[in-house]
Amino acid sequence: MASSTQQTQIAQRTPAAKSNLPILVLLAGWLVPGAGHLMLGKWVRALLLFVSILGMYVVGLGLAGKIYTPNTGDVLDMLGFAGQLGSGLLYVLARIFGWGATSVVNTLADYGTKFLVVAGLLNVIAAIDAHSLANGRKASL
Repeated sequence: MASSTQQTQIAQRTPAAKSNLPILVLLAGWLVPGAGHLMLGKWVRALLLFVSILGMYVVGLGLAGKIYTPNTGDVLDMLGFAGQLGSGLLYVLARIFGWGATSVVNTLADYGTKFLVVAGLLNVIAAIDAHSLANGRKASL
């Protein structure tokens, strides 16, 4: 007969039932900046991410940054599209309502485009961070 300490050690070694929470956290974090962290109860981090990413996106739009479309053949345009798609619903809203420019016309618009791409990339990093927290691969502070 195994002691309670041995039973605890055995229970820790056996994988628990797979949860859908990490996937939901990842998707929510991608769609809405900071939502993944909010689902995990990290509301300060969620608020900081939301304000930062939304702020970068608004600045990018304010500088008449280009909103990339997926149908161009240029490699740099495809990379820009991938970066902006990381913004989730912000990118979808920009495409639906026609926000942003269709081409870069001056230096400020080029900076605005970079703000839009970096906001998307930061959002992807934040969503992956929330996923790692939900999986337990990253220690929660």
